[in-house]
Amino acid sequence: CNSPRNADLPAASTQLVLITHPFHPFSGRQLVCVGERYNRSGKRLLLRVDDRTVCSVPPEWTDIAAPDPEVVMGQGRALFRVADLMTLADLVTRLRSRS
Repeated sequence: CNSPRNADLPAASTQLVLITHPFHPFSGRQLVCVGERYNRSGKRLLLRVDDRTVCSVPPEWTDIAAPDPEVVMGQGRALFRVADLMTLADLVTRLRSRS
């Protein structure tokens, strides 16, 4: 993907990206990447859904990112990744401390 300064992209700079996240509404679809943006969550890809809609997804949810070694080693059997469980535990701890 390119990160253009304007909205129009030449056709040569477009790239098809496959949504690989199993719970994303567009999972399994190839969409045209029209740019990249950064926010407090990190890098996001801007993918054109149709003529009027662009969605923003993390690169980890597409085939652009390298496969997660933990998922590859587990051959898809694990329901959760350790990093995700640790983030969830931190969130629960913070929420409990508020009440």
